[in-house]
Amino acid sequence: MGKAAGITVIGEAMLELSRASAGSGPEDGWNLRYGGDVINTAIHLARSGDPVRFASAIGADPMSADLRASWEGEGIDTSLLLAAEGCLPGLYAIETDAQGERSFHYWRGEAAARRMFDLPGSAAMAERAAESALLYFSLITLAILPDAAREKLLALCEAVRANGGRVAFDGNYRARLWPDAATARHWRDRAIAVSDMGLPTLADEVEMGEADDALDAAKRWGAGQGREVVVKLGAEGCLVNGEVVAPPARLTVVDSSGAGDAFNGGYLHARLAGRAPREAALSGHRLAGWNIGRRGAIPARDAQAPYADL
Repeated sequence: MGKAAGITVIGEAMLELSRASAGSGPEDGWNLRYGGDVINTAIHLARSGDPVRFASAIGADPMSADLRASWEGEGIDTSLLLAAEGCLPGLYAIETDAQGERSFHYWRGEAAARRMFDLPGSAAMAERAAESALLYFSLITLAILPDAAREKLLALCEAVRANGGRVAFDGNYRARLWPDAATARHWRDRAIAVSDMGLPTLADEVEMGEADDALDAAKRWGAGQGREVVVKLGAEGCLVNGEVVAPPARLTVVDSSGAGDAFNGGYLHARLAGRAPREAALSGHRLAGWNIGRRGAIPARDAQAPYADL
């Protein structure tokens, strides 16, 4: 499944302020970490032993330098990470309630990642990314970019495929990033058309107004038409090749943030290793299950981390 250049993920990474529900005791207060859907998946892939590059833009400030160092410490290749002078990384605050459900607040309007295709090194970044065995991005990647940059990203997808690589696309929908659902659907469909693997979430598809159930969502994403599609169903599991694959165990949810990103990391790692889609789905479930049992979009590794078993 691919070429020697490995995996490139492209999109946004942000500073993350996280806090448990008020009154939860010693965990009250804000903790500064980082997060973002594609960087979350990239870190899971790197921890699993896959060669991963992160393509994006961050600022030239001390916090951005800390972000770069943190990702490099996780094994991420940051050679495609551009520095945008005068810009800062985006910021979001996340709170979780007693059931582990999330609420978000964002400060990302002037984030450096929005300029990733409009910097002096952008053309060279895209040229190198086009050599990837697998290019991975999301609907959030498209959402934060201006239209001209969106076209450049889709052209990059076509270049990857022309070079013999594959493209994986996660339909991560955040309504507040789009003027309306129709615009989001337009760019989602454009991205699906240049992708080999689709990783939608049923709840997102329903919110966008075009899916009744998992089979309907899979069909809209091109399942059965030469495209590999996995529809994520939350606690119920996922739909793979017309079969619902349930998680191997029901776990207590501490923090649901990053669950879908962890699933994607486990799934893509297993597929890159040559495992069948159903086996890969179970790998995704194991990693997502570990992730939701801990706080933060990217929990620190511990003795229960399943990376060696994916």
